[in-house]
Amino acid sequence: MVGLQVDQAKRLKELEQENAKLKRLVAEQSLDKLVLKDIASGNF
Repeated sequence: MVGLQVDQAKRLKELEQENAKLKRLVAEQSLDKLVLKDIASGNF
């Protein structure tokens, strides 16, 4: 049972790292979208 908890803790850490990476990607995409929107509307 202890081994399972260790495995779960490792998996949780992996998922937290992946989540942080995905959040950064979403933030970058959102920023890109805003920039493109401004350029398209002539606000540059």
